[in-house]
Amino acid sequence: MPPRLSVAIITCNEEPNIRRTLESVKWADEIVVVDSGSTDNTISICREYTDLVVHQEWLGFARQKNLAIDRTTGDWVLSLDADEPIEAMLAEEIRDIIASSSALDGYFIPRKTFFLGKQIRHGGWYPDYNLRLFRKGKGRFEERAVHEAVKVPGSVGRTGYAIEHYAYPDLASYLSSINKYSSLAVTEMAGKGISRFKSGWMNILFRPAFTFLLKYIFRLGFLDGKHGLILNLFHAYYVFAKYAKAWEHTQQNASTGRGEA
Repeated sequence: MPPRLSVAIITCNEEPNIRRTLESVKWADEIVVVDSGSTDNTISICREYTDLVVHQEWLGFARQKNLAIDRTTGDWVLSLDADEPIEAMLAEEIRDIIASSSALDGYFIPRKTFFLGKQIRHGGWYPDYNLRLFRKGKGRFEERAVHEAVKVPGSVGRTGYAIEHYAYPDLASYLSSINKYSSLAVTEMAGKGISRFKSGWMNILFRPAFTFLLKYIFRLGFLDGKHGLILNLFHAYYVFAKYAKAWEHTQQNASTGRGEA
């Protein structure tokens, strides 16, 4: 019997994105969707493609994704976000990989980020490798508040073809994402103890500027035109928001007498 591929996806109000992603993987042997309470048409769209749609109150990104992985029954797992369809040639490549007797335990897949409808090719946004394909039982997401990633304690390789990432269709959605992820980053830092250095004015002032210069100038983000300028300015603002919120967190703790490490 040939190896079976399961696709694991988490969702919440992903009506604008989910059909495109499900269409790209409808050839898989199994699709598992874990939804955390969608109020739009996400669930009905998912049920057009799979009967394996389950509800789970939000546990955090890593735990939610690990739950989706646990629900799969295939020999291999491809973990995707709801806004991440895969290229047609990546589908062919994955089929070849899992059918091969020399397949490794996991594979990093490049990711093409689309911002306001345009692929961003510079500034470190591509190839943006993420480990998303792995043998069942070999890969798990690290338990952390933000920037969760799969760890595979075994042999890993890379695919040639890519996941497409449609996270930022407009500026309002990116601003909302900046607010959410900067707060999650502070939660992650607080769990380890926010040092005075991390909440100091040097980070608030200089880290955003350094981030912009690194991505826009040294990593050639300017070659993406106005899209590159806006995206990298917004990313620098994310860095500013993260360290400003870290400072706010330490101030609030100081006022209540709790303090930080």
